[in-house]
Amino acid sequence: MRDTKFFSQLALPLYTLLLYFFLFAPILVLILFSFNDSAFPYQWRGFSLRWYHELWYSIDIINALKTSLIVSGSAVFLSLVMGTLFVFYSEKTIFAKAVVLFYVTLAAPEIVLAVGLLSLFSLLSVPLGTTTLIAAHTILGLGYVIPILQTRFNQLSKQYTEASYDLGATQAQTLTRVIVPLLLPALLASGLLVFIISFDDFVLSFFNAGGSTQTLPMYIFAMLRSGTSPVVNALSVLMLLISCLVVVLFSLLKIKKMDILS
Repeated sequence: MRDTKFFSQLALPLYTLLLYFFLFAPILVLILFSFNDSAFPYQWRGFSLRWYHELWYSIDIINALKTSLIVSGSAVFLSLVMGTLFVFYSEKTIFAKAVVLFYVTLAAPEIVLAVGLLSLFSLLSVPLGTTTLIAAHTILGLGYVIPILQTRFNQLSKQYTEASYDLGATQAQTLTRVIVPLLLPALLASGLLVFIISFDDFVLSFFNAGGSTQTLPMYIFAMLRSGTSPVVNALSVLMLLISCLVVVLFSLLKIKKMDILS
């Protein structure tokens, strides 16, 4: 009995701690060596901010960051608008059952979606670039937005829409003045989720960007292929901070949503 109690109180927490350390050790090493003064990424020569300085004044990185922000922001806007319209106007129609189709983009491997979209764009003779990137990321975002909004919309009392119609409001007025404010927490949460997924995405971008458009993950991949540079560590830390900030905001919105429902 004492051995069992010793294992549960000491060995099991120690094993859990070591497991988390194994998972987060690469991130800690990445952050540490982003402040390395050496030109060789894995030889520590002292603390320095030179790579963040080079990162700030790199035109190529700034352009890649702008492209990623434009694509992610456009994907969020389009997926939220299209998702809201689909959820609201498909109510009590046969299209409401089509929400299952949007789970396909989540269940299927992303490489399949990327190759399928590339084949479609080639068949339609659509030139690859920022437009095809936005379209691809919007399709991926709809797979997250519509299930979240559909779940929240089904939880709303039908008395809100019925009261709106009884007072003479049209469908468009009911959507903008009643449904959208009620869906606002779900809209913000799903929008943040789509943004971070789109911002970090590489597979869809690699297949649908073409040769003239480059996102931030694609730029990092190109830098790694040409030779590892400490700038990559600094850039990766920057992306990590942006991702963590969005994840924290997403978690706060989910907690607020649960408090409202309870």
